Amino acid sequence: MTNLTKALFLICIVWGGALAHAQVPDPSPARFATEIHAFANWDAKNSFPKDAILFVGSSSIRLWATASAFPKHTIINRGFGGSHISDVNYYYDQLVKPYRAATIVLYAGDNDIAYGKTPERVLADFKRFVERVRGDTDRTKILFLSIKPSVARWHHWPTMVEANGLIENYVADQPELTFVDLASTLLDDRGQPKDAYVYDELHLNEYGYQLWNEALAPFLN
Repeated sequence: MTNLTKALFLICIVWGGALAHAQVPDPSPARFATEIHAFANWDAKNSFPKDAILFVGSSSIRLWATASAFPKHTIINRGFGGSHISDVNYYYDQLVKPYRAATIVLYAGDNDIAYGKTPERVLADFKRFVERVRGDTDRTKILFLSIKPSVARWHHWPTMVEANGLIENYVADQPELTFVDLASTLLDDRGQPKDAYVYDELHLNEYGYQLWNEALAPFLN
């Protein structure tokens, strides 16, 4: 095998691997059918406030005691653990549209990257989310919470940083869109994760959420 042939062979391997990585299919949103049905049942039996702040996304939202963390605000929490941005998009009509929220706080992308989706894919899914919201109203503020570092997924952190950068650049010139950097609050002066996680080293403990509460509060006012 000549040097040229070897080089072409290696390029094909790298390109093929990158292409396969980029085309990883979305997991089935049907895995959340029970949780989404429970939200619908709750909404059918209870009135929900107008112009609230809607927290939506993965388990970092679901486990966040948002109502008590921000008592001066009217909060709706629609977090469902393990979700991707694509899942939020799929269930948009049930999870987002009915509430006509004044502000939407979205945390997702963590599971997406761990699943094998590229930063570009995460950005594209977020753009789709923004399009859905803007199709309903142009007055709703959207806060994207940066994908967080964690001990359990530390090997994914460089890819998460890349995804955060793409989204931060995208929102920079978009009205009513804000990138909120909560990731840096979880890192120490050496750039390593703080003691802000529960036993699984993935989800935040009380201290971790305290850091998030303090950093996010100014953006909700």
